[in-house]
Amino acid sequence: MKSLILPRYVIRSALLAMTGAVVGLWLLQTIFAYLAELEDLSDTYTLKEALRYIIYRSPYFLSEFIPTGALLGAVVGLGLLANHSELVIMRAAGLSLYRIIGWVMLPAFVFVLISLGVNQFILPTANYQASAIKQGINQDKLITINGYWSVANHDNTQDVVYINYADNAGKLGEVKRYQLIDGNLTTALKATGGTYQPQASNDGLYTWQLNQVSQVAISQSGVKKSSVDNQLLELPIAPTDVHLLTREPDELSLTDLYAHGQLMAHQGSRSLKHEVAFWQKLFSPFSVLSLVLVASSFVFGSLRSQGLGLRIVLALLTGLLFSYLTDLVGFVALATGLSPMLMAIVPIVLSTLAGMYLLNKKSN
Repeated sequence: MKSLILPRYVIRSALLAMTGAVVGLWLLQTIFAYLAELEDLSDTYTLKEALRYIIYRSPYFLSEFIPTGALLGAVVGLGLLANHSELVIMRAAGLSLYRIIGWVMLPAFVFVLISLGVNQFILPTANYQASAIKQGINQDKLITINGYWSVANHDNTQDVVYINYADNAGKLGEVKRYQLIDGNLTTALKATGGTYQPQASNDGLYTWQLNQVSQVAISQSGVKKSSVDNQLLELPIAPTDVHLLTREPDELSLTDLYAHGQLMAHQGSRSLKHEVAFWQKLFSPFSVLSLVLVASSFVFGSLRSQGLGLRIVLALLTGLLFSYLTDLVGFVALATGLSPMLMAIVPIVLSTLAGMYLLNKKSN
């Protein structure tokens, strides 16, 4: 048990400092955001509505400030230990630098889990509710898409589908489908509407029952017309896809963003904006850990030569720099088409290398 006293002490100090930093930054941003909303008050957008909007936006503020808060908390926690010469005593007792940092990383894992949980389970719903309040729309309104096109290629066959209207309740408006073989139109179909049939999907296609179907088959022997009241047809869209196609990337969870990418891949297209959001959310835990490593480099090596205030300023500047760099590489990926995964990794790799370099330099 005695061997656990020191790790528990360091972990508790880091955890309390990180919690205070994250909560403090979160509350400050929430208050400032609410004050900013007061400028937009109107007869329909009241103080109460503005407060509800900020409450629903607060999970987004929390997820945004967890990396910077962990960085700041690590600096404060280790800085307080350094100011009381406790880190000097630990180092003199033979404890390695990276072992102490490992203890500080453990509280950071708590905030990694919180960040993942918020992004996966809370943020999508909260952001959607906030958007509904801001736009003054009924939150129970159907989610709909209009003018949806899909093109699927299979060897020498091309299948083009146009859907005039679709909603997440499983209703379709007018549907048009064109099938081309070697660039020549062979089949044209038109339906006045349709409903979703919850059957097992086949190769990413979903079964719909189309109503009042008119079809034209074109061949070398001529043109043949036919009409039926109902016809089953497999389409590359399901009611759940309507949700994916109408939401902004920050309104989707990590699993929803992955499903969106799979849907785009099946349709032979891509959305760089959604891909960037997916990889940044996926790698967000490593962002927290890399920033804690950088925070440790601000403390070790100059245990008594720098004041805590200077370390806090350096931490805040580093957190801002990391945030701006993350946004920058995202814009670069959108503008140039470079790999969103690679661009999402760049800030994490740079901060990790910087932290390791500074730690090794100061430990020598």
